[in-house]
Amino acid sequence: MESKHNDHAVSKNTYYRFLSNPSFNWKKFLLLLAVRVTVALRKLTCKSRGTVLVLDDSVLRRNRSKAVELLAKVYDHVFHEFVRGFNLLALGWSDGFSFIPVSFVLLSSAKLRNRYQEANKDIDYRTNGWKARMESMRQKPEAALCMIESALAAGIHADYILMDSWFTTEPFVKSLSDLGQDVIGMVKDLKQRYYYNGRLYTLPQLAKIAMDRSNTHLYRSLMVRTRKHHLPVRIVFVKNRNKKSDLLYILSTDNALSEDEIIRIYGMRWNIETFFKASKSLLKLGREFQTRSYDSAVAHTAIVFACYTFLEWLRRQENDPKTYGGAIFCTLRGCAGYGTFGGTTVTDESIPRNHQRLQNRVYRNHKK
Repeated sequence: MESKHNDHAVSKNTYYRFLSNPSFNWKKFLLLLAVRVTVALRKLTCKSRGTVLVLDDSVLRRNRSKAVELLAKVYDHVFHEFVRGFNLLALGWSDGFSFIPVSFVLLSSAKLRNRYQEANKDIDYRTNGWKARMESMRQKPEAALCMIESALAAGIHADYILMDSWFTTEPFVKSLSDLGQDVIGMVKDLKQRYYYNGRLYTLPQLAKIAMDRSNTHLYRSLMVRTRKHHLPVRIVFVKNRNKKSDLLYILSTDNALSEDEIIRIYGMRWNIETFFKASKSLLKLGREFQTRSYDSAVAHTAIVFACYTFLEWLRRQENDPKTYGGAIFCTLRGCAGYGTFGGTTVTDESIPRNHQRLQNRVYRNHKK
């Protein structure tokens, strides 16, 4: 509607009726799009680096609204206050360079007293719109687990699931472990205890044991077991460079990973924070539509996520120098036995070495 061709477009009401149609399955559209894109991006990613699914939530404020369907009172953890709006629970895929949104749920509130408006009773119970309304009134861990199960069943591949301290609880980690997925997440000190050498310890007590071994390192780790389900996990204790009395606790269910790898992989979780920032600031997430229908809110969110996926695909195609690798390798194969590179004859045995040398030269020129 804001393009230069709006004089040839249909009326604004036509767009709103399209967005408010409860028959469309917008989440499946986004999921199938993510499957196609992630399969293509995995071919450009080194297998040793791995891929992850990132789980997080963000608040979509609607403070000026009163009659929006399923509008609820939600808690904003950034500003530490209750606001009107929705809690956007999002799941994304990342390989460390690109971030692809996979699925989402616009959560209202599971408590009736926190909802300002209820679902529209005129919606057919068999439609996708009604199913989305029922999902919006689930508890957050239940909705998150359903999203992850749907993504894995659709063909999304990930080596680890990353999440912040809100989701890294023993019951939720156990549920993901039952799905065969490894988890890396931040842990908050809530006086929970872990088994170490047959005894129960809190996180500060475990940190003292780990850090007493070497005060010169910024991070150390211990192998422990959870209290209820006895899950074997590795907890990494990371010091704050500016205030060494502060510690961060990172939990990993993959005990074969080193401390450096756990910290590196968990750093990929920041991609979803930049995704939320770009979607709200640049793609007008939650601010571009003015209807009261819950279906239009779901449709708008799916369209914004799809736009972000297209932008990520274009950015990867234009800025990733690794796409030169195939052309370089084919060129060297064609020159085998007939040409020279760097003063040496190109043979079948020298192709891997010359391939890396030429690729490094292209990378340096690309950066310039």
